[in-house]
Amino acid sequence: MVKNQLLYKDFARYYDLIYSGKNYKEESAKIDRLIKKYKKSKGKKLLDVACGSGKHLQYFSKKYSCTGIDLNKEILDESKKRLKKVKFKQKDMINFKLNQKFDIITCLFSSIGYVKTYDNLKKSLKNFYTHLNKGGIILIQPWFTKSQWNNNTSHLQTYEDEKIKIARMVFSSMKRKNISVMEMHYLIGEDKKGVKHFVEKHEMGLFEVKESLKIMNRVGFDAKYLSKFIGRGVYVGVKNGE
Repeated sequence: MVKNQLLYKDFARYYDLIYSGKNYKEESAKIDRLIKKYKKSKGKKLLDVACGSGKHLQYFSKKYSCTGIDLNKEILDESKKRLKKVKFKQKDMINFKLNQKFDIITCLFSSIGYVKTYDNLKKSLKNFYTHLNKGGIILIQPWFTKSQWNNNTSHLQTYEDEKIKIARMVFSSMKRKNISVMEMHYLIGEDKKGVKHFVEKHEMGLFEVKESLKIMNRVGFDAKYLSKFIGRGVYVGVKNGE
């Protein structure tokens, strides 16, 4: 038994199998429609923050000049194998510095929750603002709010093909009043390799919509929350200032 987010590290190659039911193509198309609707800058440079294995970038890169950043080197290595035209860098979303600006910044799949606190959320949004051209757009898919969080519950997810079987059991709880905790137990059985068991622990901030929008607007974005977008909605912010 091992701990602490090994799915993103030693076991990064299993990441896309766990999420094989996620429709990245449809999500990317809907994000693209929002970009066309709200973006005011003329450029096509896109930064995907916390890009993971690059599944959204697989579609974005067909229309935009793309860069992806993520904190975990191992999962970026998986991305580089598939997406040769995308630039990847190992960076933290809170304090990354790329010495260039973009027209679009995306932070999808609820990754923003990993900043955990409102103070870090503000730092991250200021950083996004700094890296955005005037008229550029940010699109952020949020994690749960506190009222949406199902505390002290368990969930099961499975995957299988001819050679591998994966089961993930998650117990969801809370740490203090604004941080969700997910303890994830994985069983991975592979032909000729046997069965592995490992445990991950994820902590993510439960950010409220009103407070998140307040921070976005204070940073300088013209911000709105579209609740009917895929899953938990999406924040859209346009940089109108310099």
